[in-house]
Amino acid sequence: MVMTSKNSSKKVGVIGTGSFGSTIANILAENSNVIIYGRDAAQVEEMKVHGTLRGNKLNKNIEPTNNLEYLANSCSVIFPIVSSSGFRPVIKQLSPFLHPYHILIHGTKGLDVSMANHSNSKLLSRNEVKTMSEVITDETVVVRVGCLAGPNLAKELSDGQPGATVVASHFDEVRIEGQRLLRNDLFQVYGNEDLIGIELAGVLKNIIAIAAGALNGLGLGENARGLLVSRGLVEMIYIGQALGGNIKAFLGLAGIGDLVATCNSTLSRNFTVGYRLAKGETLEEIIGSMEEVAEGVNTVRIVKKLADNYKVKAPITDMLHKVLFEKMRAEEAVQHLMRYPFNVDIAFL
Repeated sequence: MVMTSKNSSKKVGVIGTGSFGSTIANILAENSNVIIYGRDAAQVEEMKVHGTLRGNKLNKNIEPTNNLEYLANSCSVIFPIVSSSGFRPVIKQLSPFLHPYHILIHGTKGLDVSMANHSNSKLLSRNEVKTMSEVITDETVVVRVGCLAGPNLAKELSDGQPGATVVASHFDEVRIEGQRLLRNDLFQVYGNEDLIGIELAGVLKNIIAIAAGALNGLGLGENARGLLVSRGLVEMIYIGQALGGNIKAFLGLAGIGDLVATCNSTLSRNFTVGYRLAKGETLEEIIGSMEEVAEGVNTVRIVKKLADNYKVKAPITDMLHKVLFEKMRAEEAVQHLMRYPFNVDIAFL
């Protein structure tokens, strides 16, 4: 049974004041009263006093707070949308205030891994790497967990352009409640039962988006982009299968839909990283100047170790790892990829 009566009488929580978190808060506020948590006192004060965040207007139904206990006590459904590096610490802080009746639907496209293993080991196994839903179940008593994934470029959504997302969960009530809370005339919401597959699709797409930005920065054309997107999808599926995802997740909105959007958009942070690398900037310069995290950079590092461990052929990830962390020039990486012996177009069907 869906607990809509209880949830509808309560406010909806959002944790995270980044561009996507604030955009989701505005979308939710069209149907519900929303509490948004921010740890930055200045940002919370701006939201309280001016009704804006970084100068952008917030819906009048949004209440800002820097008190996680207040948010958890006030909201049955919570959307954590923070960077993957900060996700586990935030969930640990939230955990004492959570109960089994809570529903958590995260919007973070990243992976969590032990930093000791991450830095010292050349290989990683699946049990050392967690999706964000697995972090939630690790750290809290919450059982009903879901995620958001899809072509959700925050700038377009905040400008009122049409878009769509997928709410994935093993639980019917999570999918239905996510759809009820988020859907409006300009924002379509689909459901999917393959939580891990949808999470992995959103994560792995970021790798290909960096490569797409690099192609753009090198001035290469649509033929090259078409090659990258198609081969990138194949690579995502091979890696996703090795990590426990289903092929179907990668062929839908959260897979190919998100891949197409981010591989063609200067609004994507991951695309921007690749573009600036191809233009000659160092990774340190790029990261130092970005206001928000490009999740794909850390994802490349993690997925390279996973692919090596499971002996999955991942030439795009391999070449990006060399560009990002081993000082290979983007032009040289493209030359290597063009010479790679792709003997079969599709072998996973």
